[in-house]
Amino acid sequence: MTVPRAEVDVAEPRELSSGRKPVSEREGRGFVSLNGNLVESQSASVSVFDHGLLYGDGVFDTMFASDGQIFRLADHLDRFRRSLRAIRLALPIPEGRLESEVLRTAAANGLRDAYIKVVATRGVSVEPLLDPRDCSPTLIVFARPYLSLADPSRQEQGITAKLTSIRRIGLPALDPRIKSLDYLNLVLGKLEAIAAGADEALLLDGEGLVCEAPGYNVFVVRAGEVLTPDRSILEGVTRATVLELCALLGIPARPGPVAPYDVLTADEVFLTSTAGGLVPVVQVEGARIGDGKPGPVLRRIDDAYRELQRSGRYGTPIPDLEPTGAARPSPR
Repeated sequence: MTVPRAEVDVAEPRELSSGRKPVSEREGRGFVSLNGNLVESQSASVSVFDHGLLYGDGVFDTMFASDGQIFRLADHLDRFRRSLRAIRLALPIPEGRLESEVLRTAAANGLRDAYIKVVATRGVSVEPLLDPRDCSPTLIVFARPYLSLADPSRQEQGITAKLTSIRRIGLPALDPRIKSLDYLNLVLGKLEAIAAGADEALLLDGEGLVCEAPGYNVFVVRAGEVLTPDRSILEGVTRATVLELCALLGIPARPGPVAPYDVLTADEVFLTSTAGGLVPVVQVEGARIGDGKPGPVLRRIDDAYRELQRSGRYGTPIPDLEPTGAARPSPR
């Protein structure tokens, strides 16, 4: 029996709610590494039966390249390997080849400033059941033109945030140090914040303490001291960099419990991430933070952060892309 093919309407590219162009308009043809093989991005595909798609069974990590150098590549890959071990997942290529595969993929795309992601899934099982024992893992590495998580126009003036009713999943249910593909918890928090008219969500843990924002770590500044949550969080590479910079700059800083009170009464609040950099928060729950503008402590740290990028101290050069000494342009 011949099954008739359904007629499919191909949607025209639409304007995104963020005001940005769709990915298809921002990107040209590029290359993706799929299980160690470079393929054209437009023809790269993963099975619809992959456990990463069906169950969120997998892990990932994200890094960025600035001026032809990948910032803190070794730290990102170390965290990726820890996530792999935590979910008992082996790669389809030798782990020692992972760094060279990232560099090869970045070089193939020829992007001096890039957003780079490595993704590993449990893969496809022999039977379409939730049984991980017979799966064949999938590894994906891709590089895109760099695009900040934070809208530059809002980042310059600061963003608004909401303390959401959605609580961050943490121990004992799931260790948040695992950079899992399952982001539904964070997505729901983000949707709640957007529905309330805020730019970003601040999620609390089961004890009512502030932990993180979707894709970001949280920092508050009170009386000159920088404080960042120490529980129910993904331990961000940018977060660690900020703490190192505070020590170098002589700014008191420490991880510790952060209550909603600490956020609402802070002199400054800012978020950090690989894809977003350092983002000032100037309003939470409709209340102004400090004077309602990006603060002086953040500016000092952000200047040092960008200088660190330019220095190449933590940069791994992408083959055939010589650095020029420039960093990604600052939104401020």
